[in-house]
Amino acid sequence: MPEGPIATIIREKLTAGLAPERLDIEDDSWRHAGHHHEGGMDARPGGESHFNLVVVSAAFEGQGRVQRQRAINGLLRDELAGPVHALSIKALTPSEAEAA
Repeated sequence: MPEGPIATIIREKLTAGLAPERLDIEDDSWRHAGHHHEGGMDARPGGESHFNLVVVSAAFEGQGRVQRQRAINGLLRDELAGPVHALSIKALTPSEAEAA
């Protein structure tokens, strides 16, 4: 299944900012369809509101989990302020990915 426009933007920004060896982007919005929160519906009708990310990058060497997540959230600031409601992030160094 081809990526939607939001997933494509996520891929482009993370690739430019982190040069990942592996980047998996899964649109998980369908699992949140019909869920409500204080501000309205969680999932957008067309999807692309909830994503699971696996990012393997040497850029994460020497960084803790929170630093890695902040780096990803910083690169995707505009998307998180708009169409993306939630990200599940698994950020690993290449050696951590090999051991997993």
